[in-house]
Amino acid sequence: MVEPFTITDCALSVIATGEKAYNLRDLHDRLQRLDDQEIMFFHFWDGLLRPDFMDPEYQNDFASWAVHDLHDPRLAERLSILNPGNFPTMRSLRQRVIEIIEDRMDEGDFDPRIDAANPFFLMRSQIVIFDTRKHIKTPEELGHFIPHMSLGSIFYHFIDACRRTKSGHNDFSEWLWAWDDHHRRLGYAIAAMDPYFKSLMEIREQLGNLFSRHLGVTSTPEQNLEPSAVNNGQ
Repeated sequence: MVEPFTITDCALSVIATGEKAYNLRDLHDRLQRLDDQEIMFFHFWDGLLRPDFMDPEYQNDFASWAVHDLHDPRLAERLSILNPGNFPTMRSLRQRVIEIIEDRMDEGDFDPRIDAANPFFLMRSQIVIFDTRKHIKTPEELGHFIPHMSLGSIFYHFIDACRRTKSGHNDFSEWLWAWDDHHRRLGYAIAAMDPYFKSLMEIREQLGNLFSRHLGVTSTPEQNLEPSAVNNGQ
């Protein structure tokens, strides 16, 4: 018997590291010195959940700073194509960012010592967990509920889960892999999703489409869900 899937919500508590870079050389030096994987996770992934990050053209903070504050679209373009999902660790992603910065500093058309319009503040975050008291018993019920999940729940179960689970995959796939072959195939389809260049709403929509395609389920208004689908713990 597979245990119910517990829906968890979350929010981010942003933490200042006290480190900031005034120019590109500053940023290079600080990234070399600060071996903090949480910093990289914040500047690449947490923008999905941060209401203050609204730059649809540049998905990570480094690229956004490069174009808006350094006024260097060439560097911004090189940083913007980085997909953290393609790197085995945040440390390896950090090294790639350093290499891109070093390549740019070696080019003669940009002075890395010129101060940016605004400094780059290196930040990290702490995730705050909320118990929604919702427990899903079957994959079909989860498919009905996916469209009603908060964006915080999507972030927690699909993005943050990748650094919590032993497999490095999302919570939905981990749970579905405990079922039969039919449901495991859905789990593999979800694990194959590339979420980085999407918003949380787009991720939620894609998840709903995959559940519909594999299990034939459709969205159900939350208030009409059966008690077995959403258990309030009472």
